[in-house]
Amino acid sequence: MELPEDFKKRMKMLLGSGYNDFIASYSEEKQPGLRINTLKAGIRDAGRLPFRLEGIPWAREGFYYNKEERPGRHLLHEAGAYYIQEPSAMAVTSLLAPEKGDFVCDLCAAPGGKSTHIAGRLDGTGLLVCNEISKPRAKILSQNIERLGVCNAVVCNESPDRMAGHFPGFFDKILVDAPCSGEGMFRKDDTAVEEWSMENVKMCAARQKVILNCAAKMLKPGGEIVYSTCTFAPDEDEDILIWFLREHSGYKVQDWKDSGMAGYIKDKGDKDNIPGNGNVSFVSESYGALSDGEKEAIAGSLRLWPHKIKGEGHFAVKLRKEGNACTGNNTGSINRKKKKMVKSQTASGKKELEGFKKMAGEIFVTADLGKYASRFKFFGDMLYLMPEGINDINGIKVLRPGLHIATRKKDRFEPAHALAKALKPEFVRQYHGCSQPQALKYLHGETISCDEGFKGWVLIGYEGFTLGWGKAQGGIAKNHYPKGLRI
Repeated sequence: MELPEDFKKRMKMLLGSGYNDFIASYSEEKQPGLRINTLKAGIRDAGRLPFRLEGIPWAREGFYYNKEERPGRHLLHEAGAYYIQEPSAMAVTSLLAPEKGDFVCDLCAAPGGKSTHIAGRLDGTGLLVCNEISKPRAKILSQNIERLGVCNAVVCNESPDRMAGHFPGFFDKILVDAPCSGEGMFRKDDTAVEEWSMENVKMCAARQKVILNCAAKMLKPGGEIVYSTCTFAPDEDEDILIWFLREHSGYKVQDWKDSGMAGYIKDKGDKDNIPGNGNVSFVSESYGALSDGEKEAIAGSLRLWPHKIKGEGHFAVKLRKEGNACTGNNTGSINRKKKKMVKSQTASGKKELEGFKKMAGEIFVTADLGKYASRFKFFGDMLYLMPEGINDINGIKVLRPGLHIATRKKDRFEPAHALAKALKPEFVRQYHGCSQPQALKYLHGETISCDEGFKGWVLIGYEGFTLGWGKAQGGIAKNHYPKGLRI
């Protein structure tokens, strides 16, 4: 790999004696990782996976794996048992530390690694709003949200400023994993090397400031923002932190070493794989002398270097806004726009819901829908269960307004694939666990055999992880795995 000369010159100046080790790391193979989907399995279930795994120090759900084993092509990946994610990237959600009941926004969310990590920490509670400005990338984000069975997420396809206008003072925690020059990904992405330039670094820094300004408008008093990049450029890291603190009074950096992530690293006892801090000497001279508070803030930020850890390059910092936190309750107001980009119809009390109730009674062990009634909404013929805490999404572009649970077909309903992915076997009356050959047949779109006593909708799974729906009759399950997903 031939690194850009301007990049090497800058890194040599920043790293000094550590530069040779840094450059040598580019000749080493990257360390791949996967993250257990805790919506589907416990962390201890990692032992059930047919791979050789080693714990990642800064993420309790994360594991290094041997690339020859190719878990991304395994049935369990399709079943949503885990997410393939670069190890250093997992540190960002660990630093954000979302808790059950939080209202969280992932403002630059595609392809969904950090969003699904957040969803696992929320464990079906609170609210997750995932936004991606690029529509093709937002579709990939939505697919990953579905595959991992996330039930409390809304996927938006908006600009950060429109999101800020719609959700002022709304969120407990916001992740800004900002678009950046991607220097930390050079070892795994040749395109990042080819597209790099000093001009692009400056352009990214300007864009990051705009996004952070929007995030600040969306945060509740007492809330927290984690800003992260996968670049080494101080223009996009330490400089952005100093700029933000000077532009936004009332914020204080929460030292990463005081986070639960640091405690987990200590428990792992891996002294050769420990993250470092931001560097005061990296800050541009244009900012002048730094205050003691600013120096402390830089020291509290997180840097992951590829020559010091088993992972790629990352920077992250946690910023807390002054005020009293009101976790999980909507103290902010939603700005309701007149223009309706998503036309919804509240479903509670509607006659057409009778067909859905009949379907639910046939599928679920318990089908008490009363407590969900106010959250059912139709979008065309698709019935969604909206997450708690959000009722108005008119005025913003939404690809996924919650959990798609059913589709109306004239006088009947069919359960949605997303519903199958969000369920566990114990929730349904009829569940068929496949053998590996049978699961492959199902993913190909073929009919499979099942219990002769089954009739109607049956949840199909593998190793206890759900794959999708079948419709049973006479010991045969007709395949309802979506055609666009079939192998």
